[in-house]
Amino acid sequence: MRLMLWTALVAFGGACGDNQDPEGARALWQSIHAQDYRAFQRAPGYETKRDSNAPHRDQVLIYINQRVADALSAGPTIDAWPEGSLIVKEGFDGSDLELVAVMEKRSTGWYWAEYDASGDPSYSGAPQLCTDCHRSGADYVRAFGFPQ
Repeated sequence: MRLMLWTALVAFGGACGDNQDPEGARALWQSIHAQDYRAFQRAPGYETKRDSNAPHRDQVLIYINQRVADALSAGPTIDAWPEGSLIVKEGFDGSDLELVAVMEKRSTGWYWAEYDASGDPSYSGAPQLCTDCHRSGADYVRAFGFPQ
Protein backbone atom coordinates (compact mmCIF):
# COMPACT_ATOMS: atom_id res chain seq x y z
CA MET A 1 0.00 0.00 0.00
CA ARG A 2 2.80 2.42 0.88
CA LEU A 3 4.48 1.75 -2.45
CA MET A 4 1.24 2.50 -4.32
CA LEU A 5 0.78 5.73 -2.36
CA TRP A 6 4.41 6.79 -2.94
CA THR A 7 4.11 6.00 -6.66
CA ALA A 8 0.92 8.06 -6.90
CA LEU A 9 2.52 11.01 -5.06
CA VAL A 10 5.62 10.95 -7.25
CA ALA A 11 3.55 10.67 -10.44
CA PHE A 12 1.26 13.50 -9.36
CA GLY A 13 4.14 15.71 -8.21
CA GLY A 14 6.11 15.09 -11.40
CA ALA A 15 3.16 15.99 -13.58
CA CYS A 16 2.71 19.34 -11.88
CA GLY A 17 6.19 20.62 -12.59
CA ASP A 18 7.39 24.02 -11.47
CA ASN A 19 6.40 26.34 -14.28
CA GLN A 20 7.49 29.66 -12.78
CA ASP A 21 7.44 31.61 -16.06
CA PRO A 22 5.03 30.09 -18.61
CA GLU A 23 5.15 33.12 -20.94
CA GLY A 24 8.95 33.18 -20.88
CA ALA A 25 9.04 29.44 -21.52
CA ARG A 26 6.74 29.80 -24.54
CA ALA A 27 8.94 32.62 -25.87
CA LEU A 28 12.05 30.46 -25.43
CA TRP A 29 10.33 27.56 -27.24
CA GLN A 30 9.57 29.85 -30.17
CA SER A 31 13.13 31.20 -30.11
CA ILE A 32 14.85 27.80 -30.23
CA HIS A 33 12.63 26.77 -33.14
CA ALA A 34 13.22 30.07 -34.98
CA GLN A 35 16.95 29.38 -34.59
CA ASP A 36 16.41 25.78 -35.79
CA TYR A 37 18.17 24.26 -32.79
CA ARG A 38 18.43 20.89 -34.55
CA ALA A 39 20.86 22.55 -36.97
CA PHE A 40 23.13 23.43 -34.02
CA GLN A 41 26.27 21.46 -33.43
CA ARG A 42 25.81 18.41 -31.23
CA ALA A 43 27.56 18.42 -27.89
CA PRO A 44 30.78 16.40 -27.75
CA GLY A 45 29.89 12.79 -27.11
CA TYR A 46 26.30 13.29 -28.30
CA GLU A 47 26.77 13.02 -32.04
CA THR A 48 24.08 10.32 -31.93
CA LYS A 49 21.48 9.40 -29.32
CA ARG A 50 23.11 8.30 -26.11
CA ASP A 51 21.73 6.18 -23.30
CA SER A 52 20.94 8.16 -20.18
CA ASN A 53 20.12 7.32 -16.59
CA ALA A 54 19.20 10.94 -15.88
CA PRO A 55 15.61 12.14 -15.48
CA HIS A 56 15.56 13.37 -19.09
CA ARG A 57 14.48 9.92 -20.38
CA ASP A 58 16.19 6.74 -21.57
CA GLN A 59 18.16 8.29 -24.43
CA VAL A 60 19.18 11.87 -25.15
CA LEU A 61 20.61 14.14 -27.82
CA ILE A 62 22.23 17.42 -26.82
CA TYR A 63 22.52 20.43 -29.13
CA ILE A 64 24.74 23.44 -28.40
CA ASN A 65 24.69 26.86 -30.01
CA GLN A 66 27.80 28.57 -31.38
CA ARG A 67 28.55 30.37 -28.09
CA VAL A 68 28.85 27.04 -26.28
CA ALA A 69 30.85 25.52 -29.13
CA ASP A 70 33.26 28.49 -29.08
CA ALA A 71 33.65 28.24 -25.29
CA LEU A 72 34.40 24.54 -25.53
CA SER A 73 37.03 25.08 -28.21
CA ALA A 74 38.68 27.99 -26.36
CA GLY A 75 40.52 25.86 -23.84
CA PRO A 76 40.63 22.79 -21.66
CA THR A 77 38.44 24.15 -18.85
CA ILE A 78 35.53 26.52 -18.56
CA ASP A 79 34.85 28.53 -15.42
CA ALA A 80 31.69 30.15 -16.72
CA TRP A 81 29.59 29.92 -19.86
CA PRO A 82 29.21 33.15 -21.82
CA GLU A 83 25.91 34.97 -21.83
CA GLY A 84 23.84 33.70 -24.75
CA SER A 85 24.92 30.08 -24.27
CA LEU A 86 22.10 27.77 -25.25
CA ILE A 87 21.93 24.04 -24.62
CA VAL A 88 18.98 21.97 -25.82
CA LYS A 89 18.50 18.36 -24.76
CA GLU A 90 15.96 16.07 -26.39
CA GLY A 91 14.82 13.12 -24.30
CA PHE A 92 13.56 9.93 -25.92
CA ASP A 93 11.81 6.79 -24.74
CA GLY A 94 12.72 4.39 -27.51
CA SER A 95 12.27 6.30 -30.76
CA ASP A 96 9.63 8.67 -29.34
CA LEU A 97 10.58 12.21 -28.43
CA GLU A 98 9.16 12.75 -24.94
CA LEU A 99 10.66 16.04 -23.79
CA VAL A 100 12.89 18.96 -24.64
CA ALA A 101 14.96 20.55 -21.87
CA VAL A 102 16.61 23.93 -22.45
CA MET A 103 19.20 25.97 -20.57
CA GLU A 104 19.91 29.53 -21.64
CA LYS A 105 22.60 31.66 -19.98
CA ARG A 106 21.23 35.15 -19.45
CA SER A 107 22.64 38.24 -17.75
CA THR A 108 20.71 37.20 -14.65
CA GLY A 109 22.01 33.61 -14.71
CA TRP A 110 20.68 30.39 -16.18
CA TYR A 111 17.10 30.16 -17.37
CA TRP A 112 15.69 26.64 -17.40
CA ALA A 113 12.71 25.20 -19.25
CA GLU A 114 11.44 21.72 -19.91
CA TYR A 115 8.68 20.91 -22.38
CA ASP A 116 6.69 17.90 -23.44
CA ALA A 117 7.03 16.80 -27.07
CA SER A 118 4.31 19.23 -28.18
CA GLY A 119 6.03 22.23 -26.58
CA ASP A 120 3.93 22.64 -23.44
CA PRO A 121 6.23 23.75 -20.60
CA SER A 122 6.18 21.91 -17.28
CA TYR A 123 9.26 23.60 -15.78
CA SER A 124 10.57 27.13 -16.34
CA GLY A 125 12.53 29.85 -14.63
CA ALA A 126 14.88 28.46 -11.99
CA PRO A 127 13.04 25.37 -10.71
CA GLN A 128 14.69 23.80 -7.71
CA LEU A 129 14.44 20.38 -9.36
CA CYS A 130 16.70 21.63 -12.19
CA THR A 131 19.12 23.70 -10.13
CA ASP A 132 19.60 21.05 -7.44
CA CYS A 133 20.52 18.39 -9.98
CA HIS A 134 22.78 20.61 -12.10
CA ARG A 135 24.80 22.16 -9.26
CA SER A 136 27.68 19.72 -9.73
CA GLY A 137 30.21 22.18 -11.15
CA ALA A 138 31.26 25.77 -11.55
CA ASP A 139 28.51 27.51 -13.51
CA TYR A 140 26.88 24.09 -14.03
CA VAL A 141 29.72 22.99 -16.36
CA ARG A 142 30.07 19.40 -15.15
CA ALA A 143 26.34 18.77 -15.26
CA PHE A 144 26.21 18.37 -19.02
CA GLY A 145 28.28 15.20 -19.24
CA PHE A 146 30.53 16.43 -22.04
CA PRO A 147 34.15 17.51 -21.73
CA GLN A 148 34.99 20.77 -20.04
